[in-house]
Amino acid sequence: MKQWYKHNDAYYIIHHKISISNFTKNGILNMEMVKEGRDSLPKVDHVLKTDSHFLFVETIQDVELVGELAVNEK
Repeated sequence: MKQWYKHNDAYYIIHHKISISNFTKNGILNMEMVKEGRDSLPKVDHVLKTDSHFLFVETIQDVELVGELAVNEK
């Protein structure tokens, strides 16, 4: 089951959650690697950053809420 994530007023499906340390070398964050990761993953069109992870997500364009929905909010 895919996880949902709400950030500001947008909803996303989380496809991959990867530790920031995987994109860091000698204490320097390599954003090119993050971009390459985003571009190589099907359906992923955006990357969100938490305190510890990058979330490789798919933006949900139209949301119709039916009943209750558990959403992770930041």
